[in-house]
Amino acid sequence: MTKFTEGRHPGEFLLSEANFHRSRAAVTIGNSQDFQPGTMLAKKAVVANVVATPLAAVGNTGNATIAMTAPETTTKVRDGRYKGIAVTATTVRWEDPSGKEIGTSTHGAAFAEGGIKFTITAGGTPNVAGDEFYVDVAADAGDFQWFAFNHAGTDGTEEPAGIAFYGAKTAADETTEIAAIVRSAEVKGPCLVWPAGISAAQKVDAEQALAALGIIVRY
Repeated sequence: MTKFTEGRHPGEFLLSEANFHRSRAAVTIGNSQDFQPGTMLAKKAVVANVVATPLAAVGNTGNATIAMTAPETTTKVRDGRYKGIAVTATTVRWEDPSGKEIGTSTHGAAFAEGGIKFTITAGGTPNVAGDEFYVDVAADAGDFQWFAFNHAGTDGTEEPAGIAFYGAKTAADETTEIAAIVRSAEVKGPCLVWPAGISAAQKVDAEQALAALGIIVRY
């Protein structure tokens, strides 16, 4: 007798979602992907499409200037305002648009964390603690491509951002569009597709990242 293995069904992992399919979004799947419905997804910016604008806050005591370093962003960049607050005359602590701390820059040295790249140059008047700097990133939904979540990634794929409603398969020079659950939903933990080699602790971290989006994993 021939045995058949039934694959995952579209939306099989879904327990509940917000009214009028508000939990779903159309996402562009990047190249060289091959995954089933229920696969955890992450997104990467298409750097060429992203605009990053640096500025020093009006009213700062110091007159240091900030300028982006080419290339201005990386695939890990996020849409919104990055904020830096001076902690000394020459150091600035930065957070991304979600409020997550990404590192501390030093005047005169290149900074490249959290998806942005810049240098702050000291002026004739030193900065003081509390002076502020910003990098405003303009990245629309279409400026991102989505890939299977990779817990060992370093390019943005290590940050869960949704779950594939359908499976997808793309060639090395191809993209495609599918629906994904990206907010306000409950999902079945046993029906999710995880990357090979992920640890129990890494799964917990990924589930917490989904929870921050309003996607709750149930067992």
